[in-house]
Amino acid sequence: MMNLTIDEKMMILLYSPGTRMGLYGALQQMKEQLEEDETELLDLTNSVLQKLSDMDDEAFEKLNLSLDL
Repeated sequence: MMNLTIDEKMMILLYSPGTRMGLYGALQQMKEQLEEDETELLDLTNSVLQKLSDMDDEAFEKLNLSLDL
């Protein structure tokens, strides 16, 4: 089971079109629009992209995206 931070879950919920590869593409596009000083958002995006790369579609579909605050 992939461990995701609250921020990573929120990013997935905001950008996901419903598929792992769709989310990967959406995050890549968003990443290209970031300004140079948006380093925290860049780090978060890179973290989510790496985790998406490390999982398969089945694992993505089983992600628990509840935001237990």
